[in-house]
Amino acid sequence: MIEERIWKIKSFEELTTKELYEILKIRQEVFVVEQTCYYLDADGADEHAVHVWAESEGQILAYCRIFEPGIKFTEASIGRVLTHPSYRSLKLGKILMNIAMSTIEGKFRTPNIKISAQDYLLKFYSDFGFRATENKYLEDNIPHTEMIKYS
Repeated sequence: MIEERIWKIKSFEELTTKELYEILKIRQEVFVVEQTCYYLDADGADEHAVHVWAESEGQILAYCRIFEPGIKFTEASIGRVLTHPSYRSLKLGKILMNIAMSTIEGKFRTPNIKISAQDYLLKFYSDFGFRATENKYLEDNIPHTEMIKYS
């Protein structure tokens, strides 16, 4: 069980070397190893992102990165959303999404958000007000749908 959970929100420049290592490690554990999807995770976008995560005793429990409008899409965006496999029963993904959306509204002054969702998570994201678009595609051999949330 988690004794203490800390939520952090940092720009790339604010990340410590240890934090960056832990972020890259958990993203590889979930997206590369668990999903057996071989792709370049260090995609050059991290430097433009705001990183949002929960940690306990230095271990990342849930994570995502957010972008201001004009970086990934015309709208603000959320990506690399994950929960550590050992902590999925805690429903941290829901808390993470609410923090990410609030951070976008506060930092970037917009409620409009676009995401690239893995299809098996469409219901999860629709619970936050995201609507699927007609833009469906394979990304790294995983079915994705573009979703948008407007105020």
